[in-house]
Amino acid sequence: MIRTIASSSIRFVEHGAGRPVVVLHGAGVDHREAEVGFEPALDRPGVRRIYLDLPGMGQSPADGSVRSAADVVTVLVEFVEAIAREPVLLVGHSAGGYLAQAVARSAGSRVAGLALVCPLLASAHDVPAHQPVVAAPELGDEGFRDYFVVQTPELLERYERYVAPALPLADGAFLERTGATWEVDSSGVFHGPMLVVAGRQDSTAGFAAAAELVHQHPHATLAVLDGAGHALPHEQPAILKALLGEWLTRATQP
Repeated sequence: MIRTIASSSIRFVEHGAGRPVVVLHGAGVDHREAEVGFEPALDRPGVRRIYLDLPGMGQSPADGSVRSAADVVTVLVEFVEAIAREPVLLVGHSAGGYLAQAVARSAGSRVAGLALVCPLLASAHDVPAHQPVVAAPELGDEGFRDYFVVQTPELLERYERYVAPALPLADGAFLERTGATWEVDSSGVFHGPMLVVAGRQDSTAGFAAAAELVHQHPHATLAVLDGAGHALPHEQPAILKALLGEWLTRATQP
């Protein structure tokens, strides 16, 4: 489905009916990775799951008026306001987590719950070197081996089905333009139910900066998972499902 928001067209798919949960994927991919990574955890009665292609990725075109990450946030706030009348729950992975914080700040009461998985934060520090916990140097391409720290045939199949096909669809010039103006305003305190999940072996975002978020937000649950890198939704799906389930319960209870 394509929804036109102001001057931007946002492609999304949705499942279920009920409380809306909007899921933001990371940079360079599209909704398919978020869908396969989060749908098993979010698929429950009374929950409407919305997976969108961020501007310039997947089937969402790079609108010329979107010049910065802050402009992307503006588009996403408009999307949240257009997609549902009631407050939404917001989930973000990687760069999607970075954007989700800014959307929650800008949208105010329109975002009632926030879940960040391996958020790519401007304050990232002490990021570990890439060190696979299950290494297979002969398996897959460099993109797979640089992304996954659990390198198995099963995870290679997920990468080839849900990650790799999106890579050539990303608008490189758009990503370069917004990447050069990447700063967004995510200051302030989020008072709703919040979840922060990080991978101990995440060599892209690390886990130190994510862990510090619990000191800023009063209702944040933190989990740092061993045996997981930046591809945590693929590598630790069972634990992620349990964590997101508890967060959903907190966020949807009367």
